[in-house]
Amino acid sequence: MVTVVSAGANLVNVALLAVVLALLLYRPIRNVLRKRTEKIRDQLTHAEGEMTKAIELRQQYEQKIEEIGREREDILAEARRQATETSQHIIASAREEAATVKERAAANVEMEWERAETEMRTAIIEVSAAMAQKFVTLAINKETHDRLFAEAVSDLEGLKWRD
Repeated sequence: MVTVVSAGANLVNVALLAVVLALLLYRPIRNVLRKRTEKIRDQLTHAEGEMTKAIELRQQYEQKIEEIGREREDILAEARRQATETSQHIIASAREEAATVKERAAANVEMEWERAETEMRTAIIEVSAAMAQKFVTLAINKETHDRLFAEAVSDLEGLKWRD
């Protein structure tokens, strides 16, 4: 019987110990577990909020990257347009300058042609005068000399020069 009584006493001791431990430890352990659960829940909520912020930031960055890409394309298009305008302006200036140079060269050629023509006429007149003088010197009389000189001068004046 001792064993039954010992077993009963042990059973009562265990039950009492369980009740005392339950009263003393159950609430604090439950509070610790509840606090831990709340902390984990708060951390999950915070993590979800941070994840949402991260997704929003990612979307904003992607939008900014797209905007930057569009701006880059706009800048490149503007640079191409300006380069085209500049090249057209340079070409137009070069054409104007070439036309001016060509006009000046044509004017110079025309002036040189006129100067050469004048010099040639002067030389012909001088040669004609020298020939006339020699002819007059050799001529028999003054009347013949004057008539021939007048004919030579009128012939020279009537000549047309090639242009």
